[in-house]
Amino acid sequence: MREAVRLDTRLPVVADASLGACVAVGFLAAAFAGVDPLVANTRPLDAGAVALGATVAAAVAVRRRYPIASVVVLNAVPLVWFLGAYPGRLITLAPLIGCYTLAVHRGWRWGLAGAAFTALIQIVAIRVVLGDAETAGVVPFAVLLAATAGSAGAAAGYYRAVLAATRAQLAREIQTHEERARRLAAEERLRIARELHDVFGHAMATISVQAGVGLHVIEQRPGQAREALAAIKKICDDGLTDVTTILGILRTDTPAVEGEPRAPRGGLDRLADLLHTAEAANLRVELNVEGDPRPLPAPVDLAAYRIIQEALTNVLRHAEARTVELALTHEPSRLLIRIRNDGPTTSTDTAGGHGIDGMRERARALSGRLTAAPHPDGGFEVHAELPIPHPR
Repeated sequence: MREAVRLDTRLPVVADASLGACVAVGFLAAAFAGVDPLVANTRPLDAGAVALGATVAAAVAVRRRYPIASVVVLNAVPLVWFLGAYPGRLITLAPLIGCYTLAVHRGWRWGLAGAAFTALIQIVAIRVVLGDAETAGVVPFAVLLAATAGSAGAAAGYYRAVLAATRAQLAREIQTHEERARRLAAEERLRIARELHDVFGHAMATISVQAGVGLHVIEQRPGQAREALAAIKKICDDGLTDVTTILGILRTDTPAVEGEPRAPRGGLDRLADLLHTAEAANLRVELNVEGDPRPLPAPVDLAAYRIIQEALTNVLRHAEARTVELALTHEPSRLLIRIRNDGPTTSTDTAGGHGIDGMRERARALSGRLTAAPHPDGGFEVHAELPIPHPR
C-alpha cells in the first residue's frame, strides 16, 4: 500500500518534469530553426538561452508544488529572453502553463490574478521591451490567451473539486451501507441465535420431563410410558422442523430486511399445541383471553409466541410448579401477556442463562417492555407489553 501511494505521488512530478523538458526543448528548437522570428537583428543561441530553457523546465516541473513562484518565473523568462534579443516568440506560451496551474490549484480568484499578471507581462514584453508599434494587434491576442488559460484552469479546478467531493460522498455512502449491512447481519445472527435457544430450550426441557415420566412408570404403567415416548417423538419432530427452517435461512442468499425477522413463522395460532405439550409434561396451564383477538403483525405474533414458550420452558426446568396462569389481553394498541406459576418464589431462569434476557430483547425490539420477578402472592410472574402498530 505504501509503495502504491509513493508511486502515485511520484507520477505528477515525473509528468511535470517531462512536460518542462519538452517545452524547453521545443521553444529552443524553434528558435534555433528560426521559426517565427520576432526581430530582425537577433543573436544566436548560446549558454544564456540554454539556461533560460533550463529555468523554464524547472519552473514547469515544480508548478504543482509552487504555483505562484512558477507563474512569476515563467513570466520573467520571456522578458529576459527578449532583452537578450534571442529569436522566436514561442517562449511566450510558457507562462500560460503557470497561469493554468495556478487557477487549477488555488481557485478562480488566484487564476484571475495570474491571468492579469501574465497579460500585463505579455504587454510589457511586446510594447516596451521590443518597442515594436506594429505588434499592437498582438496585444489583444496575448490578453485573450492569458484569460483563456486562467479560465481553463479554473474550470479544471472546479471539476476536480466536484469530482473529489463526489468520490468522498460515494465513499461515505459505501461505508454507511457496509456498516448498515454489518449491523443487519449482527441483528440477524442474534435473532437466529435467539430462535435456536428457544427451540432447543423448550424441546430439551419438555423431553427431559417426559423422559423422567417414562422412566418412572415404564414398569408399572407401560401405557403411560408409551405416551411419554410418543410425546418425545412429536417434540423432536417439531423441533427438528423449526431447526431445519432456521438453518435454511442461514443458507439463503436473500438479504435481511430491517424490522422483518427471518425465522420460523411461529405465532399464537400454535399456542394450543404449545399448551398441550406443557400439559403432557404434567404442567397445568390455565388460559385466560380477554379482549377481541385479531390477526397480529408477524413480528408481534412471533414475539408473543416465543415469550410464552420461553416462560413455560423456564417453569418446566426451574420452577417446580404445578400450575401456570396464562393471561392474554388484546387491546387496540397493545398485547399484554402475563405468565404466573405457583412454584417457589425464585427466579425461573438459571444463573448466567439467557432466557429472560432473550424475552426482554424480543419485547424491546418491538418498543415494548417485559418484567420478570417474584409475585407478592407467591410464585413467579412474567409480564410483557407488546405494542401493536397501526396499519398504514
